[in-house]
Amino acid sequence: MSVNSADLPGELEVVLVKAGHTKIRYPAALLADDGTRVSVRAPWAGEGVRDFGFVRFEPGDVFTEHYWRDRWYAVKEVRAQDGILKGWYCDITRPAVRSGAELVVEDLDLDLWVSGDGRDVLRLDEDEFAASGLAERDPTAAVAARSALDELEALARTEGLTGLV
Repeated sequence: MSVNSADLPGELEVVLVKAGHTKIRYPAALLADDGTRVSVRAPWAGEGVRDFGFVRFEPGDVFTEHYWRDRWYAVKEVRAQDGILKGWYCDITRPAVRSGAELVVEDLDLDLWVSGDGRDVLRLDEDEFAASGLAERDPTAAVAARSALDELEALARTEGLTGLV
């Protein structure tokens, strides 16, 4: 779906689905939709503070999120309330689907974290991915998910993610 910027609605509802169930749903300001990539901005949609050890997501954080209709990942730039870049949280997903004012993304458990200075590149939740059974249920999707994680990690370690978004 190609959309002219003049036709963009002010807001989308981002729906993150995991294992067939809605994990979270939140409003986001639509920044761009070129027919391949959809970019939105939203405040931290979780409740309270989420401390991962390597980063804390907290009220006031702002996420600029990029979703693709032809790629198996989403890249989310995370900034603190004062504008300081915390880093990029990357979800491995099926390609995004936009229907009107709703953007649906299926999370496939694998994630990548890249710190704001680019020094830390962490593969996350590989144990959850293995336990999900996706490799048995949908081997093609499992291969695409692992390949997307490898692609993002290589990009983060060589060029950084700023050129991607």
